[in-house]
Amino acid sequence: MPATFVVVPLWQGSVSARAMSHADGATAIQGDLPSAATVAVEVPVEAGDSLGTGVRRYSALRRVLERTEEALAGVPDWALTIGGDCSASLAAVAHASRRTGGDLAVLWLDAHPDLNTPESSPSGGFGGMTLRAIVGDGAEGLALDEATRVAPGRLVLGGIRAVDDEESRFIDEHGVPVLTVEDLSDPAVVIGALAQTGATNVFVHVDLDVLDPSALAGLSYPMPFGVDAAALAALLRAVAVGFPLAGAAIAGFAPGSADAASDDLPTILRLVGALTSGERAGREEADRQADAV
Repeated sequence: MPATFVVVPLWQGSVSARAMSHADGATAIQGDLPSAATVAVEVPVEAGDSLGTGVRRYSALRRVLERTEEALAGVPDWALTIGGDCSASLAAVAHASRRTGGDLAVLWLDAHPDLNTPESSPSGGFGGMTLRAIVGDGAEGLALDEATRVAPGRLVLGGIRAVDDEESRFIDEHGVPVLTVEDLSDPAVVIGALAQTGATNVFVHVDLDVLDPSALAGLSYPMPFGVDAAALAALLRAVAVGFPLAGAAIAGFAPGSADAASDDLPTILRLVGALTSGERAGREEADRQADAV
């Protein structure tokens, strides 16, 4: 079945000065998605409170997590989640993990590993804790439970260029493979790393700041020396064809204006097309087999 697009204009996980622009970015992408295959999650306007958790805007994040889980529960097959900030991937990975019975690897393409905890985070922003919550560590109510968490041995990081001390410690302790920007230009390297996790199914998270800032203007945390847009699209296409995609997410689009969003959308939609290329390849193969009968 084709992907369902789940749009989550979540901004509360970001502590950037452009945090609220993440909501604008998700809405801008939604405008170019097929409406019949798109579900939008309502995100509260208010920032929310930390409630003593060490996570800024915790209460709003919890509310959006619950609403996103409800939306994903009605998705018949795999979902391509459109954030918002990286926090939107939490419910998306949980949904993919349930669908696959835990047989899931996560490819995290991001300038940052997002492996902090509430105790180690220098900012308190949940966007920088999202992957750590996916492995089951973090504030109560945001960390995935035993039934949906992803083991560190099933993670593959790609394109990270800014790592905090606790994140580095976690990566080293668990032997999490870290692929360079140059590695991302060779899909065979990435596919090999995913195969080594032993998982059959893959979830792909794309924070757009994995791209070089020359490729996209609407980034809240632009980091130099990122991957080229064409190389990223080729990689996503190869992964989508090479593995069953259990889910995917695109996050981190923070346009400065409506005009700026329009300039960036062709690049983002190219990535959307690459992630959905696996289903097109599957339909073409089914057609070929039918013709051969």
